Amino acid sequence: MRRLTGPTAVAIGIWAATATLFHLYTSGYGFFEPREQRSIHLGLLLPLAFMLYPARPGRSPEDRPSLPDWAMAALAIGSCIYSYLESPRINLRFENVDPLLLGEWIWGAILTVLLLEALRRAVTPVLAGLVTIGIAYLFTTEYMPGILNYRNLATSEIVETMYLLNGMGIFGSITGISSTMVAIFIIFGAFIEGSGIGRLFHNAGTRIAGRQSGGPGKVAVVSSAFFGTISGSSTANVFTTGSFTIPAMIRLGYRRPFAGGVEAAASVGGQIMPPVMGAGAFVMAEITNIPYTQILIAATIGAVCYFFMILISVHFEAKRLGLQGVAEADVPPWKAVVHDLHLLIPILVLLTLMAFHYSPHFSAFWSIVTVFFCTWLRRHTRLGPRQIWNILEAGGRNMVVVALACAGAGMFVACLTVTGLVISLSTIITSLSDGNLFIAGVLLMFTTLILGMGVPTTAAYIIGASIGAPILVNLGVPVLGAHLFVFYFAILADATPPVSVASYAAASIAKAEPMQTGLVAFRLALAGFIIGYSYLYTPSLMMIGPVEEVVAQVAVNLIGLTLLAAAMFGFCRAPVHPLWRPPLALFALVVVLLESYDVWPRIAALAAVLALLIWLPQFFALGRVGASPAPVEARK
Repeated sequence: MRRLTGPTAVAIGIWAATATLFHLYTSGYGFFEPREQRSIHLGLLLPLAFMLYPARPGRSPEDRPSLPDWAMAALAIGSCIYSYLESPRINLRFENVDPLLLGEWIWGAILTVLLLEALRRAVTPVLAGLVTIGIAYLFTTEYMPGILNYRNLATSEIVETMYLLNGMGIFGSITGISSTMVAIFIIFGAFIEGSGIGRLFHNAGTRIAGRQSGGPGKVAVVSSAFFGTISGSSTANVFTTGSFTIPAMIRLGYRRPFAGGVEAAASVGGQIMPPVMGAGAFVMAEITNIPYTQILIAATIGAVCYFFMILISVHFEAKRLGLQGVAEADVPPWKAVVHDLHLLIPILVLLTLMAFHYSPHFSAFWSIVTVFFCTWLRRHTRLGPRQIWNILEAGGRNMVVVALACAGAGMFVACLTVTGLVISLSTIITSLSDGNLFIAGVLLMFTTLILGMGVPTTAAYIIGASIGAPILVNLGVPVLGAHLFVFYFAILADATPPVSVASYAAASIAKAEPMQTGLVAFRLALAGFIIGYSYLYTPSLMMIGPVEEVVAQVAVNLIGLTLLAAAMFGFCRAPVHPLWRPPLALFALVVVLLESYDVWPRIAALAAVLALLIWLPQFFALGRVGASPAPVEARK
């Protein structure tokens, strides 16, 4: 992102703050007509992509917007103004029947090209290329073989699909979700982050886990879990909490790839941690018509299990290396934590309003209002005019990438839908799985992971859900379980090599090799793979069903994840010999996922092996018990 200065920085800051104020106003006082709301939403955010992101990323971030950048920003505003002014007529026209007007032709083609360039600059070239391939497919579909073949689509019909349809394309329902719920929660995150809550999370995490063996690693997990509830972005989480947790872990004695991998895996988990789970969760609520509060409840156990495995893995690694905790002088007193507790009031307001069935965007609006008043409860957290202005600017800037990703995903889904390809792809997966839920899950997992490696989580979830969620539902999976399955793997792509965005970010802070960091993050994030598959078979993991079943599922997952962590990192109470680690990991995975058998015998089997690991460590160490770990200085 460019670091602008002078009058240009002031002008762009005013524009970004205006975008934030518009979404604040509509969330508090009512949204515009859908197409008008979406047109203003993109009209405010799309130009920022050309102002903030250079055409060539390798250039210095201090370079200024060029004349073509200003021209593209102006054209983006013009195309969205046309859509806004003509929205009454566009809403009343007969889709795929009425011919396109000259203005619709021109502005539709311009906006489509501009969005592709904005996606390349601000989001990722992979998503831009994916959408480009989709549009190229619309032009050549009559020449394609087999299931790819479709009737000839006129150019006017393609422009209409992208620009004029209200259910799909640029101004479709996905952009509608971005312009309402997603936007206001991104602003909420900017406000609450600007209030200084990151300091509270770090101090609380250090106070809770800092003194324990390998304390900074546990602080990274705890603070990332806390911060993830309000950031909803794995990369933002890495740079926010990792900037102080990763160096602290390295100073204590953790290997650099491990320190980066811990932060990457924990930051990825922030998107599955209630109460704010990232943009994909809000999209899920709109697509499935399931209340957002129900999604939060269903995701809670999975998030706890995910962070539990990371925490226990960090503990085993610290014990294996003989690491100590944070020095007593560096542990903040409870007084420092208590002095910032008032910053949690906005989150409590958000949860309370949603518990009383107020809409998420209305709840987020009043939580934002609460942020301002709460910061004035203590002198050191008060927000002045300058801080508020910086937050308004940050809110507008933060919305750009998500808004573009949603628009790009809407364009690609339109390419799949208008040609019926989404049905064909679903048919292929159904045929290959032959009605087997596990095989269908594997195929859909790889599809979503591959998508998520190249495109943002929200876009990967939208595309993956449009292809695979109906298949899972037809095989008997609850609608919420099917969508959580896709959502989990869209998120886990950020911690899955070879393309692991969060791992690359963490490796840059740790000064470690990105691939090694990604492999560590992948091992730590294996809990997410287990939880994702459990959603296919176990409604009780979503707090659906009798209490005893919910408790049993929590127990089988926590014990199984403990065994898996011991196998992955080679330590429990004592070192685990390498020969034991593969069968131990396989045993934990199979028993946890063997949902066709009763849960209580599986709990007993897992507990028995864990008891052996704890009480008979010499059996699994094969004579290595008593060998003291190398001193930290020697390992360095």
